[in-house]
Amino acid sequence: MAPVFPSRKYRIPGDPGNVGARYRAMMAKRPFLLFGLPFLTVIVGGSFALTPATAIRYERQDRKVRQMTRDEELGVGKTKRKVDMKDEYYRLAAKDIDNWEQRRVKRLAGESNGVV
Repeated sequence: MAPVFPSRKYRIPGDPGNVGARYRAMMAKRPFLLFGLPFLTVIVGGSFALTPATAIRYERQDRKVRQMTRDEELGVGKTKRKVDMKDEYYRLAAKDIDNWEQRRVKRLAGESNGVV
């Protein structure tokens, strides 16, 4: 016949043998040691761990941006046309903006056409 009451002792929440109660008691005595020190360790350690990751990021960016050679510098602005604000204004004012028609843009393959 099985015993009616369990064999394990019932522990109340404030029991000193409980792990949580012991942690709370130690936390009251040394809050920096149990809370502040692990927090600061994570912050400082994370800084050291993330330093190489940010360095890799900036090194990749530096590889994309390279210094121009002298020949490239000389040929950069040759194909640009000179822009005069008055000429642009009159060119745009001469266009007939009231007579226009709407055209659909050709969709890429596999893209929905937007028609419901």
